[in-house]
Amino acid sequence: MLTVIGEGLVDVVQRSSGIEAHVGGSPLNVAVGLARLGHPVQFIGRYGRDAYGDSVAAHLRASSVMLPQAPDGLPTSVATALIDDDGAATYTFDLAWELPGLTERLPFMLQGTTLLHTGSIATMLAPGAAEVLAAVEHSHPAATISFDPNCRPSIISDVDYARRQAEKFVSLSDIVKASDEDLAWLYPGVDVLDSARRWLSLGGSEGPAMVVVTRGAEGPWGITAAGEAEFTAPEVEVADTVGAGDSFMAALLSGVVDRGLDGAQNRKDLRALPAEGLRALLAHASRAAGVTVSRAGANPPTRAELNRVEEEARIEEQARIDEEAEEAEVPTI
Repeated sequence: MLTVIGEGLVDVVQRSSGIEAHVGGSPLNVAVGLARLGHPVQFIGRYGRDAYGDSVAAHLRASSVMLPQAPDGLPTSVATALIDDDGAATYTFDLAWELPGLTERLPFMLQGTTLLHTGSIATMLAPGAAEVLAAVEHSHPAATISFDPNCRPSIISDVDYARRQAEKFVSLSDIVKASDEDLAWLYPGVDVLDSARRWLSLGGSEGPAMVVVTRGAEGPWGITAAGEAEFTAPEVEVADTVGAGDSFMAALLSGVVDRGLDGAQNRKDLRALPAEGLRALLAHASRAAGVTVSRAGANPPTRAELNRVEEEARIEEQARIDEEAEEAEVPTI
């Protein structure tokens, strides 16, 4: 069982062509992405007894995500996304983030969890952030922990506080993903890859086995104890970037699970992942993100869709290799 804990909300997307409402929230998107890739996953987050809350629950269930947390009496959180002409999204938020009584239910709710993912607003905004940290601490002895800070300066503007919170979760995590924008905001004036290298050392033997940095069109970069790797992002026609990082995160975790590296008992093997294995994970995750940016909204691929994209990439790569081999055999005069 995979568990995602964090915020679920409704994205009200404003474009020049009009306004649309979509279910979103970074952790919720990761849960949907994992489920569409064929993994049993539960989502622990709050949503209200209102129309938006009904749409959150329906969206999760449509992708077979389990919902152990019942709706509460607060309004469902809303994020307003303004999409510019290049497809980039700028957000404002109306949020309520708390999970009262969660700590007492953790032993039951997290029983059998082999991987727990969290991040974004859920790990920064009080009072719920303390409850999420308690869930991570509870799960750490048995489960792989993953974290994506997905910083929102418009919500948490105190960068010193955000940095302290992020480092708490990084030091307890096995897999960390951050965007170059996240790291540039958290550590101004510091090279983002140097910041990621430092994160790899946080927590000592209990800290990250892998830190990955997404860099938009430049493609992702990652580091493990065995080395560094990067992958050139596939060229796609961009509809918008909503949910791209979450699709990347879901596929990255899916790749780890597919390799049998989830669960605390596999931490040693995860830490020993060689650079070529890391690069394969980056490629897998990048192609998932490429599918998402090619269509509107946070709409991650199914496993069948991603398999098809990866098969096309494999065929293209083999054709390139064959062509280079033929050119090498042509005699020169």
